[in-house]
Amino acid sequence: MEYSSLKKDARKHLKKHYLFFMFVCLFAAFISSEFSSSLSITNLSENIPILDKVDEHIIKIDYDSLTQIMVIPHKNIKKLNEKFVVKIFEKKIDLLNLLSKNINTNNIFVLIVQGVLSIFSTFNIATDIFIILSLIISFVFWFYVTNVFKVNSRRIFLEGRKYEKITPKRFIFLYQIKKWNKTAWTMFVVTIYQLLWSLTIVGGFIKRYSYYLVPYILAENPNIKTKDAINLSRAMMNNHKLECFYLELSFIGWIILNIVTLGIAGIFYYNPYKIATMTEFYVNLRAKAKSLKISNSELLNDKYLYEKASDEVLAKEYADIHELKKQIKPTPKIKGIRGFISDFFGIKTASKEVEDEYAKQQVLIAKVKACKNILARKRYPDRLFSIPPKKRRSYLENLNYLKHYSVISIILIFFALSFTGWIWEVSLHLIRRGVFVNRGVLHGPWLPIYGGGSILILIALNKLRKHPVVQFITTFILCGFVEYFTSCFLEAVYNIKWWDYSNYFLNLNGRIYAGGLLFFAIGGFAVVYFIAPLLDNFIEKINKKVAIPLIILLLFVYISDHIYSTYYPNTGKGISTNKQIVEKV
Repeated sequence: MEYSSLKKDARKHLKKHYLFFMFVCLFAAFISSEFSSSLSITNLSENIPILDKVDEHIIKIDYDSLTQIMVIPHKNIKKLNEKFVVKIFEKKIDLLNLLSKNINTNNIFVLIVQGVLSIFSTFNIATDIFIILSLIISFVFWFYVTNVFKVNSRRIFLEGRKYEKITPKRFIFLYQIKKWNKTAWTMFVVTIYQLLWSLTIVGGFIKRYSYYLVPYILAENPNIKTKDAINLSRAMMNNHKLECFYLELSFIGWIILNIVTLGIAGIFYYNPYKIATMTEFYVNLRAKAKSLKISNSELLNDKYLYEKASDEVLAKEYADIHELKKQIKPTPKIKGIRGFISDFFGIKTASKEVEDEYAKQQVLIAKVKACKNILARKRYPDRLFSIPPKKRRSYLENLNYLKHYSVISIILIFFALSFTGWIWEVSLHLIRRGVFVNRGVLHGPWLPIYGGGSILILIALNKLRKHPVVQFITTFILCGFVEYFTSCFLEAVYNIKWWDYSNYFLNLNGRIYAGGLLFFAIGGFAVVYFIAPLLDNFIEKINKKVAIPLIILLLFVYISDHIYSTYYPNTGKGISTNKQIVEKV
């Protein structure tokens, strides 16, 4: 197999979809699906502690040069000292800490170990229950998102080989065709197999390549059985494992450059370049498997990933485009300030009938545009996929990110995302620290920076939704402004720092840093194109007689919390930095 030809084809496809492919790999790194080391530059810190800081609850025990980390309740330290010789290491940075910092803490197995250690360290039933719940949440996220995204990303790269346009909906491809559970289970089984094989001397290395093609196989045919997907990958990789190893080794120059640049080379080129190349590798092996008619190769049945449909086939399948065009009508333009608010911020200001018609027309316009691209053979023909449209989630087919949002919807989305952010931070702190901490300035179960930031992105950047790349970049910048001035505001009001990124690389006055802004930018992207439209579809089904009293109750509690927290802010270990700002005389 000619590696140079594979890479040449990969570069050609990468050039065609560079920004989109780069974002796919960046998102994969963000959720720790793969390439997580590429984000190491955004998380570099001068101090490299495993926990926030070493205090009386944390001791390090040296047994014959083997350093172990233990988290021990203060009341048990004296008892432990009576049985063991305890040595407190005074160095701020040691090799173990450095290695531990570079372990991907979003890895589910690392989180489970951290959670179990936290449970045994707390001896508190209530806290342990919360830790277990947090572990369950983390596992569910890993099971359905982190470990499955490889399949979605491979689908994107496979379509990008043949077509000029790729829909952002491919990020939820498996969910849309109702194969998310099935694929998640298959990837979970593969992960367990690889974990078990890694316990042997050479099994982990060899079996990594045996299962290498499973994500590609699932991307082409998500309906395939778990056993068949694994066996097919093994059969296709038979006598090709060494080729795959050498192909990966051929990127040694890029690997070194990626290390030297602390992941920057990976983010901007190496990661998407490698996946594009390995996609070509899969396409070649697939062709060989089909020609040799190896067992189950007939299950690789998505031919329109590799050849474009004829004009006749497309015209027959998409004959309704003419009827769709007829249904498109000009929507009445709202004048004055209401029209400005509706058009610029995307907030509903007209009657329900007018807004419903606007939403309907936007969906129709999107459908017609998609059909035109498909008929021009610029985009993959979804209707020719092996799973027919009637067996997919219909509400996702009409997912409209250009829609307008009502005030009711905006408020409820704010609270939903504020609560989700609170759950996220509390859960991670529970697992890693073994302590329940009510994160945030307020006392209630919400972090307004998540909800408020999301709504600000949704409204202020409404006009940019048609341009995903521009939307992402401006979201990154906007989030920087929001977090920076939120930090200034809280510090001015309470004279306390709630966060300090001074030790992080690429930070600005300790108030913001690149890693955090990247987190918010990717999250904001997901909110605009997927989360907010889905939540809005759900909220619209809620009766106003229920929604309005609920909003009044939430606002009353939230405002009361704000007033109370103005005088008695939520501070303490794990919440604020505990640094009182010294006023200059």
